Amino acid sequence: MIAAIKPAGANTRGLLAYLYGPGRHDEHLDPHIVTGFAMLGMPDPGRNPDATLTQLAHHLDEPVHLRNSEFGKKITDHVWHCPVRAAPEDRHLSDTEWADIAQRIVEAAGIAPPGDDLGCRWIAVRHADDHIHILATTVREDGRRPKLHGSGIRVGDACRQIETDYGLRQLKKGDRTAGKRPTQAEMHKPQRLGWDQTSGEWLQDRIRAAIPHAGNAEELLAYLEADGIAIKPRRAPSGDLLGYAAGRPGDLNKDGKQIFHAGGTIAPDLTLPKLRARLETTAPEEHPTARREHPTTPWHQATDALDTLHQATDALDTLHQGMTDDTHAQAHITALGELIESTAQKAPDHSRAELRAAAKTFARAQRSQIRAEHQAARTLRRAARDIAHTTTGPDGSAFAALLAALIWATIIAARWHETKNHAHQAEAARQTLHHLHTAADHALAPVIDNLTARHPSQQASRTLAHDVRAAVPDHADRILTDPAWPALATVLADAEASGHKPHQLLKEAAAQRELTSARQPARVLITRIQHTSRNPAPNPRAEAARRTTTMRLSATALSAGVAEPARSAVPAEQKHRPRL
Repeated sequence: MIAAIKPAGANTRGLLAYLYGPGRHDEHLDPHIVTGFAMLGMPDPGRNPDATLTQLAHHLDEPVHLRNSEFGKKITDHVWHCPVRAAPEDRHLSDTEWADIAQRIVEAAGIAPPGDDLGCRWIAVRHADDHIHILATTVREDGRRPKLHGSGIRVGDACRQIETDYGLRQLKKGDRTAGKRPTQAEMHKPQRLGWDQTSGEWLQDRIRAAIPHAGNAEELLAYLEADGIAIKPRRAPSGDLLGYAAGRPGDLNKDGKQIFHAGGTIAPDLTLPKLRARLETTAPEEHPTARREHPTTPWHQATDALDTLHQATDALDTLHQGMTDDTHAQAHITALGELIESTAQKAPDHSRAELRAAAKTFARAQRSQIRAEHQAARTLRRAARDIAHTTTGPDGSAFAALLAALIWATIIAARWHETKNHAHQAEAARQTLHHLHTAADHALAPVIDNLTARHPSQQASRTLAHDVRAAVPDHADRILTDPAWPALATVLADAEASGHKPHQLLKEAAAQRELTSARQPARVLITRIQHTSRNPAPNPRAEAARRTTTMRLSATALSAGVAEPARSAVPAEQKHRPRL
């Protein structure tokens, strides 16, 4: 059950004309009052042919007129309107049941507190089977205004209890992070103009798509303007940016002027301060030879960067070890949404539609009441920007590996939201998984076919199967009966030919991503092992020589009474960073 409180109005008679009228888009049938503040003597134009809308409006507005006559400043925002709608699958509710529901909602809102005889005047009008409209005038009988602050939360809580009491569809409790619902006019405008989305939804998609391309707020607004979006910045006398509003081309008011939407009304996380916190996160200076020592593509870098989400959300279960800071986890989940968005923009055609749907769905999972420490996710955010700015597409195996990593990261995000009782966010993450799985299936199919076509001999496959049983005994049967096992055998044989040990690769891959939740464990291992084995196999002699040199330098430093030098050019956080 949804109760949508509308912005305050000033015309009681006008709203009544709509409630008792034929309807503008849905037909109104048998409009009548099911309950109100005092049924005795209340004129109901739907039941009494002698009653008029003007009489009913005057009856409701009487405390307003009395207050306006006593005070110099007139009240013009006195009309409170709240449609209450049942779910399509809910049973038919009687007038008596709707009357009880309306009473509970006005009590929760503060319109008519229980036991208060001096509350506001209100009525509940029913003109359809599945919903009612509550209309109130917000001046109490004693001339005071009601306390309506936080009424939306209270009404939402009342609706959740009503659903339980009446056996209706159970909706999830709100947490004040959902986007603003479009008005009736905003919802019907796209139908009139032939658009697929409301202006708010259209602008939200464009702004989110632009975020990975910008390094600060000014760059973001410039990018949006270059994309044809109308931007109205709000600046201080010094020229500093204080806020912004965006407009969809062709979205005009009755006077033919552009309609603008403030960032916060487009989505709660698209206000200027929140965008600045995300965009202007500073990245640490990279070691000047780091990229030359480890040449890789933005697609491989993004897969590596997803390891940071694993690290930041490790409080989920005993498989993860490291940080447990919720602000870090929220930052990584926000950045994960940016990575999904940038991946969708650069993805091959066969996966682009599903990834765009995944990015749009995951937007709800990106925000919660937990403040994000965006500095913690700079590696993941930089990976998203690198993909957004790349001019080369991924090869099949790199793209499949990234999608597999995105799936695992989204599973982790869903689990984290579940542990925090973020019902809407967890559900959005679960819905995102459906789109990601479909995209991954399309991306991996040609890779699997190619690998299967050149699978190793039966004897080699039996040897590799023995490695599987030794390395991952708990999942060996599922892996060896997976239709993708011949392809995995090819990957292990290729890695072995490059100097890697199949047994070790299997153990590392299984440690990076638990296999219990994997639909097809062999496919998961294929992407992880291909990603890992692209690096040269470790050289035992070189590693032994490096350890000997390090020990010698340490002993020399200690004997000289100086600080021990760094043991490796690779930062410690990279050496010990867990993988998905």
